[in-house]
Amino acid sequence: MSKGPHAAAEAGFPDAFVARCLDDALAHGARVYGISGLQGSGKSTLAAQLARLAGECGIRAVVLSLDDAYLDHDERARLARDVHPLLATRGPPGTHDMALATRTLDALRAGEPVALPRFDKLADSKRPGSEWPRADNVELVLFEGWFLGAPPEPDAALADPVNALERDEDPDGRWRRWCNDALARDYPALWRRIDRLLFLQGPGFDIVPRWRWQQEQSLQAGHPDRKAMTRAQVERFVQFFERTSRQAMRTLPGMADTVAPLDGERRPL
Repeated sequence: MSKGPHAAAEAGFPDAFVARCLDDALAHGARVYGISGLQGSGKSTLAAQLARLAGECGIRAVVLSLDDAYLDHDERARLARDVHPLLATRGPPGTHDMALATRTLDALRAGEPVALPRFDKLADSKRPGSEWPRADNVELVLFEGWFLGAPPEPDAALADPVNALERDEDPDGRWRRWCNDALARDYPALWRRIDRLLFLQGPGFDIVPRWRWQQEQSLQAGHPDRKAMTRAQVERFVQFFERTSRQAMRTLPGMADTVAPLDGERRPL
């Protein structure tokens, strides 16, 4: 296998690892199998591989991403105006349409027909509802997201900034406290809909800028006529996720049902 920077991302996870993950979901009767992990850790790749393998086994499976429940640009602009300017940027707790996410998961768990939301990251808005794929009689939902299952931080942990973004653009801590409050208030109900949680444990947050840049390059390659982020923009963007990512790395190894350590090329260890 090639050991270049895109090797694991392009090749996906080893078949044996994917099979073990599917066995884990089926052995515990999971209707909703959660996949959590750092940005760029391969969650969507693994979810797609699991869906294909499930289909080969005669199991009706669909993939749902927390990213597809982002609030639209205009909705976040209102939050930026009314609460804090940093809320214009999608991603952190509080920038998701929680009603849409929970309603979709509930319908899928019940085997009811439902349209699966899709978010256009380059356009920074939900795709038109007419483009949302339909699902019915689903037996397994592969639900992935970068902070699935993460709990809020204690108030005392919010006092000091974790990076330059927080230091320079959130000096009084108002943005990070608002996001942490949203994580405590709005997300536990969604986490409870996950029957079993897999945590892809990356080697540390320092790998995220490289992983996220690889994602952006792939996104741009798939849509050469549209503008993706530059490397400098990615470096700033990942700082929005650092605090909650570090909280997830501290807590999820002891909370997730299954933990899969990864190396810097996303290979299971």
